[in-house]
This record gives sequence, structure tokens and C-alpha cells, in this order.
Amino acid sequence: MIEVSNLQKSFGDHAVLKGVSLSVEPGEVVCLIGPSGSGKSTILRCLNGLESYDGGEVRISGRLVDQSSKDIHSIRASLGMVFQRFNLFNHRTVMQNIIEGPVYVKHETVDQARSRAAALLDRVGLKGREDAYPTELSGGQQQRVAIARALAMQPDAMLFDEPTSALDPELVGDVLHVMRDLAEEGMTMVVVTHEMGFAREVSDRVCFLYDGRILEEGPSKQVLGHPENPRTQDFLKRVLHPDAQGEDAS
Repeated sequence: MIEVSNLQKSFGDHAVLKGVSLSVEPGEVVCLIGPSGSGKSTILRCLNGLESYDGGEVRISGRLVDQSSKDIHSIRASLGMVFQRFNLFNHRTVMQNIIEGPVYVKHETVDQARSRAAALLDRVGLKGREDAYPTELSGGQQQRVAIARALAMQPDAMLFDEPTSALDPELVGDVLHVMRDLAEEGMTMVVVTHEMGFAREVSDRVCFLYDGRILEEGPSKQVLGHPENPRTQDFLKRVLHPDAQGEDAS
């Protein structure tokens, strides 16, 4: 479903992606992990055409992702995107946020869009909050609305860009629960995350990125439990055992 070949991207003189290749099969869940600045979020933005790329190729279901292509809008519509900071419209209700894409992009009737939105809100545990505004919701609730909004477009795959990193720890679980349910239902997902427990339990494969390259890739339990690359080992040590770093330093 997703095919990335030798992807290259620079911002000015700074090379962010240095020849990344990645494939994702239908129904597969792939987690991208690695330190900040390694290129994980840039990959997602290149997948749905939010960011142009300098070299290589990105294809979604065989279609080339190219910002100048006539297909770019339909390709974007086929990929649900959930951002770190929710990106909801604060001046619109939860229901209005969810139905905007289906009504104005897919030209569904308002009744059709509202019916699906109500079902999706029930699915993410927010039944009865249709008329609330984002500022009246917790961060975790806002992120679940963002997931419902993405699902309302009936995407072929979902892209998650660190969906829990802006949340207080006690709010993370509800969002991850929704994502686990999606994975169990067979949704194709590419997830940038620092939640190693989620990556281990839910993903089929994990890719470790460092300095714009994939240094290690494989089944989640293998990469997270028995990493081979020294940089992967060091990263996981720091993420999974942060207290040990302080003890080493002392």
C-alpha cells in the first residue's frame, strides 16, 4: 500500500532524509522510532504530500505522490493524518470539526456525515460531546476527536505523528486504546511514537531512524527486545531506562 524508495529531503543545506526506503503492506502497523530530528515526522509529511521531497519516490497504492499531480488531493484523502497538536478548529464544535472533510472534500450530505461522525464519536468514547468546543475538552479527548475526524474520511491508511507526546501521562492510555482497536480491525498504520510499549505490543514492524536513515528494521519484539545496531541499543537504553543514565553519570 505504501512504497518509499530512496527518499531524500533537505531543508536548505541540512539533509533530513538521506535515502530512506520503506514498504508497508495493507493491514500492517509500522512504528517509526528514533531521537528527535532523525526524520520521522518528515517521512509522514512526504507520504501525504504535505512536504515535497528532493529525490527518490513515494507511492500510495501504486500512485506517485507528487504535489503537482492531479491525484494529490485524492491521495491525501486516502490517508488519515493525526498530528501531535490535534489541529482542531477551536471556533467549531466537535461535530463541525469532524464533518467538514466529508462534506466539503468528499461531497457527502450533511446528514450522512453527521451520522458517521456520531458513530465515530461513540467508537472513540466521546458519545454526547458533539456540541462541545475543543477548548472544553482535555488533550486526550481532543486527540480522540482528531482520530475520529481522520476516520470520517474513510481512509485506506492512518498516519500518526507522535499522537501522545503532547498529552499528560494520565491521558495517554485512552488514545492508545483507540489506536490498538484500529490495529486489531486491520487498519494500515504508520506511527511515529516514543511509546515503546505500544510499539512492542501493537506494531508488526519497527524502524529505528537516526540522522536521516533507517539503521535497523524488523519485527517489533526483535528490534525492541534484541536490537543489533549499537545506536538502536543506546537509544532504547535511554528511553526505557532513563534513571540508569543518571546513575551512570553519578
